[in-house]
Amino acid sequence: MVIVEVSLLSGFVLSPGSRVLLERKTIVKKTEVKADVVYIYLEKLNDESQTFILQLEQVIQMKNLKPASIKVYDYYQPGVLQIPSYSGFGS
Repeated sequence: MVIVEVSLLSGFVLSPGSRVLLERKTIVKKTEVKADVVYIYLEKLNDESQTFILQLEQVIQMKNLKPASIKVYDYYQPGVLQIPSYSGFGS
């Protein structure tokens, strides 16, 4: 099993409908939302590219928004595989 750990941008929360859309993907076993982090549990990873779209809602106006991180790691061997960052886009 693989975990995708998405730190949310400051002042944002996960939109309720976003969790439902994530869980419709066949490789997603479950999702958890804790404070400012979303955990996406995947059955496994392979060579196919995967795209996950998380819709966030801004609940607090923030200045100088800093990028947040995404960690991808094996549930049973939690050595971090990759830590990209994102800053959000769209509306």
